[in-house]
Amino acid sequence: MMTAGTMVKGGFYFNRDKLDLITVSGKEGLLPGADGQRYLRVPVLAVLLLAPVLGGLFVMFMPFIGFALVFQHLGRLMVSGAKRAGRALAFVVTPTWRPGEAYFAGKEGEKEQVKESAKAKSDEKPGKE
Repeated sequence: MMTAGTMVKGGFYFNRDKLDLITVSGKEGLLPGADGQRYLRVPVLAVLLLAPVLGGLFVMFMPFIGFALVFQHLGRLMVSGAKRAGRALAFVVTPTWRPGEAYFAGKEGEKEQVKESAKAKSDEKPGKE
């Protein structure tokens, strides 16, 4: 068992923490990674024998991976839509009054709305009777 930063012979090394296969080129080299990452040397014959097996498994399970990704995306869309609907509903049912404030003179903007509606009514032409 080797750790990151160790000088090793060239070959294939399996990073147990990241589940990654690292290639060390040349006769010697340093194992990359952060301190504490552990590596296991993999013989070249094992890499040559496992490559077709892992490729075949990838080809067999690729459709299932695609379906899983599509369903995951649809699930995230549904969750985000539900969150948006919940926020919109919370906005609708939130009261607009604030305790401690008095509205004896009406709310801001109500006077302008009354004036505009009165002006609009006076501007209307009376219809034929």
